Amino acid sequence: MSHMTLAVEELNVIAQQALRKSGVSAASAADTCAALMAAEQAGIASHGFARLPFYLDQLDSGKLKPEAQPVVAARGNVVNVDADSGLAFPAVQQGLDCGIALAQHSGIVAVAISRSHHFGMAGYYAEQAARQGLVCLALSNGPAAMAPWGGNIPLFGTNPIAFASPRENQPPLVIDLSLSEVARGKIMLASQKHEAIPLGWALDKDGHPTQDADDALAGSMAPAGGAKGAALALMVELLTAGLTGSNYGFQASSFFNTEGGPPHIAQLLLLLNPAFFSPGYVQHSEQLFAAMLQQPSVRLPGERRQAVAQQNSKQISLPAALLEQLRIRAG
Repeated sequence: MSHMTLAVEELNVIAQQALRKSGVSAASAADTCAALMAAEQAGIASHGFARLPFYLDQLDSGKLKPEAQPVVAARGNVVNVDADSGLAFPAVQQGLDCGIALAQHSGIVAVAISRSHHFGMAGYYAEQAARQGLVCLALSNGPAAMAPWGGNIPLFGTNPIAFASPRENQPPLVIDLSLSEVARGKIMLASQKHEAIPLGWALDKDGHPTQDADDALAGSMAPAGGAKGAALALMVELLTAGLTGSNYGFQASSFFNTEGGPPHIAQLLLLLNPAFFSPGYVQHSEQLFAAMLQQPSVRLPGERRQAVAQQNSKQISLPAALLEQLRIRAG
């Protein structure tokens, strides 16, 4: 597959124009492209601009509401955000900004986003909080892609979990993982490229391991860690969709087509201000990191991603076919 390289600024203009042409406000387009760009720069192409054509199709079809206006309401230490059946990015960003401000003087804040959609790379939001001195846990559910342990009918999303912690004179520690063995987006990319997937990534509709990406998409993602991953996925369903009254995975429509109504899934961001718990958290955590790094083969989670992001800070390489599609959509 041929690729083309272009400046970050040029790609940002093309992507924002495509969103604006589909009726999205300038502010929402900017929030969306910032999150997609962060994933692209981190080398997480499955959560980058490869997703944009799907968003545009859903905006054009009415499955997503182009003119959506998130509604943010803070009550005590809880920030509730209604994404208004639109793109998740502006809703999550507005909720996070409000939550960060509250956590600076209240210690702990939960930001709950309802009637939402795919929010990209979960670590993007957790890292923003950590850069403001907060510890953050970010969770999302999604359309059914993973069966409960022992079953073969998908009920849970792949349900990412991200965690970020501030560091001393270093970028935040960021842990970002899917509760399936791999992110579903990787199998989507393999399907588009007609490539085989490794055994252990997914099961077919009969519950058998498969290397065929299309059979995997028709079947079920394999949970990370077997029964433990499936149990954690259930936990995320309850902490996101359960707490907000949003759709569980088995109730949500697909992120990848225009069929059905809005997915109406949910996110939860938990923000903790270390200053309210014990003095010197950052310095104390550095003792643990230093002990880890004394072992020659150990690196901290997120270090590779940070290095890749630095390399991609000025230019991005995209599949030529995807870039051409985005140029056409931008008009």
